[in-house]
Amino acid sequence: MRTIVRALIALLWLSAPAAAQTLEAEMRAAAAAYERKDMATAVRLWKAWAGKGNAEARTLLGAMYWSGEGVPRDHREAARLYLLAADQGYARAQNNIGFMLGFGEGVPPRDDIEAYKWIALSIKRYTAKNQERLDQARKDLAALVKRMTPAQIAEAERRVKGWKPSP
Repeated sequence: MRTIVRALIALLWLSAPAAAQTLEAEMRAAAAAYERKDMATAVRLWKAWAGKGNAEARTLLGAMYWSGEGVPRDHREAARLYLLAADQGYARAQNNIGFMLGFGEGVPPRDDIEAYKWIALSIKRYTAKNQERLDQARKDLAALVKRMTPAQIAEAERRVKGWKPSP
């Protein structure tokens, strides 16, 4: 019995890097397909990984639904995908859903408190390599703050502090 358990552990250990390599390779392949305007391949690959819970794939597929590239334009589906990835802690998705909620981009009704929460969370999670997105998120948050009451800002800050990523 112990030999079987060891064999299973070894098999799992050896297969984990292969799965990571597959993800990385397929994400690169999807991005390359998107760049060469092969939207069918990009959608197929990103849909597969989005279905497996990959936050980056969910976000990139959401962007395709938002713009209507390779799929019918569907802001509700874009918002659904962004929200799934945002809940996982993916900064770009947090920023995108925050923008949609704050500026009326396909998600009625506008919700400044939730928009503030998501954009503020994205600001905390962006890295230096995303400086342009970080700068824009800061501008978007400043625009939201100008139209919010102190009570709304306090509620939004409470939500930011209470947020925890989902697995």
